[in-house]
Amino acid sequence: MTSPLAEYSQRLEHRRAEERRWSRVDARLSYARLAVFSLGVALLVMAIRGQTSPWLLFAPAVVFGVLFHRHDRILRKRTVARRAIAYYERGIARIEDRWIGTGEPGERFRDEHHLYANDLDLFGRGSLFELLSVAATPAGEETLASWLKAPAPADEIRARQTAVTELTGALDFRESLGSAALDVRTDVRTEPLLAWANSPRELSPPWLVWVARLFTAAVIGAIVSTVVTDDTRPLLVVLVAQTLFTWPQLRRIERVLRRADAVTRDLDTLKRLLSRIEAESFMAPRLRELQQQLNAGGSTSASAAIRRLHWLVEIHEWQHNNAFLVLTMPLLVGTHIAWAIESWRARHGSSVGQWLTAVGEFEALASLSAYRYEHPDDPFPEIADATGRLALFDGASLGHPLLPAAHMVRNDVVLHDATRLLVVSGSNMSGKSTLLRTVGTNAVLAFAGAPVRAQSLRVSPLAIGATLRIQDSLQEGRSRFYAEITRIRALADVARGPRPLLFLLDELFHGTNSHDRLVGASGVLRSLVDRGAIGLITTHDLALTAIADNVGAHAANVHFEEWFDGGEMRFDYQLKTGRVTRSNALALMRAVGLEVDTDG
Repeated sequence: MTSPLAEYSQRLEHRRAEERRWSRVDARLSYARLAVFSLGVALLVMAIRGQTSPWLLFAPAVVFGVLFHRHDRILRKRTVARRAIAYYERGIARIEDRWIGTGEPGERFRDEHHLYANDLDLFGRGSLFELLSVAATPAGEETLASWLKAPAPADEIRARQTAVTELTGALDFRESLGSAALDVRTDVRTEPLLAWANSPRELSPPWLVWVARLFTAAVIGAIVSTVVTDDTRPLLVVLVAQTLFTWPQLRRIERVLRRADAVTRDLDTLKRLLSRIEAESFMAPRLRELQQQLNAGGSTSASAAIRRLHWLVEIHEWQHNNAFLVLTMPLLVGTHIAWAIESWRARHGSSVGQWLTAVGEFEALASLSAYRYEHPDDPFPEIADATGRLALFDGASLGHPLLPAAHMVRNDVVLHDATRLLVVSGSNMSGKSTLLRTVGTNAVLAFAGAPVRAQSLRVSPLAIGATLRIQDSLQEGRSRFYAEITRIRALADVARGPRPLLFLLDELFHGTNSHDRLVGASGVLRSLVDRGAIGLITTHDLALTAIADNVGAHAANVHFEEWFDGGEMRFDYQLKTGRVTRSNALALMRAVGLEVDTDG
């Protein structure tokens, strides 16, 4: 099999060659259009002077129109090629661990009150969201963010895994999906579109449409009568009655037409994306379900429904031509179009949100698929069936997906009924917090339906909570300790819920004195473990390793070690059993040149 890097590089060179080709064609067509336009101007001047026939202007006009149409197609192809270039350049950057700052960070999804989003770097520059997301629509980004912030049920995770597996090798589909979706990001205003689609009817009661149809039939009959009898009085009577009928509705009709004109351009852009999804053939049940959501009732597809609305609005735009307006006004064409638009909203308006939701889920699945393709060594986790409140997290060779592969150190972490708590000790910078983030981030990936950075992971459905980035708040008038105990209280409430809790507590209660810290931490952890929770806590305080003894048989000590080599502190970041036995804090202070008086 071709490696992901080689495949992306090959496709990138192909798209670059296409971009160069279309750029050359663009230049030739630009010169050709200029030449034809110049010829047309010359013929026009000659025709004005009587030196040639005006009919000769017809030829350059036709040629210019053909060139214009052809040029527009070439420009669109070049745009697609440029987007594909950007798509594969970013994919290669992800594979080569150069991805930070190249994607969407998802800042708008930050939530400091979320139980683990900030702690595990889910959003922001260099975040898990930036690594994963290839979504281009707001709906796609929102769907992916929601999956990262809320663990899915086991059956849902397995359904996503099956869908991701199918999309992993569908490079052409994912590329075209990303290219089409970029138009949606820039051209589709989601909120106004949904507001229009779901707003109450403007025209009522419904029987008025039948009156309008009768008036149109009456006008046609009166016109025929006028032609046959040469008597205009019936036509005048019908037109006066028709005017009295339409006048009270005129503002509402104009409002319907104007609002439809504003959103149809958005829907027409969305149609290109929907058409691409509708044309694909899928086997995974979740993908087929999403594709089915794009049916707009019966056998009508979403793209076909949008095409019909576009056709209605286009007919209305023809009325801006005065000659066409004179012909259509007596026949109430504008009125009939307005009623047809209202009928379209009644039938399909509620589906617009469903279409956007389906597109968003496709993009979220495509994001996870891109990650799986680019990291073929990362397996799907096994989601163990929950048995009562027994919790399980069994990870072999766990690594942190946000760290470059060249610098990442893997560790085994096992939590189950026998060992529900690991007390991780070691000095600062030894890898304690990174271990907690490694466990938490892989749990987030697992419960989102994504592959994990591990040799293997077997995990039961869990809730997640962490205290790695608890901060004080001057604006809210709270200390770090208060913020921490508030978060712990929230985790305790979650631990009472239907899912066992996976807790990741960094330097627990370090904002208080050692005695209260040991007593408080032991009590809190004993309560969590008794409720079936599993997790890890870290400490660099050797005295607090006694927490494992206080909690009981379900707890164990593990540690990271460090040593000095040539005046520099070294770490191997390998997790070892037992509690740490020494502290190098004083040696580190002296190593950086800080005078430490230990005699006093």
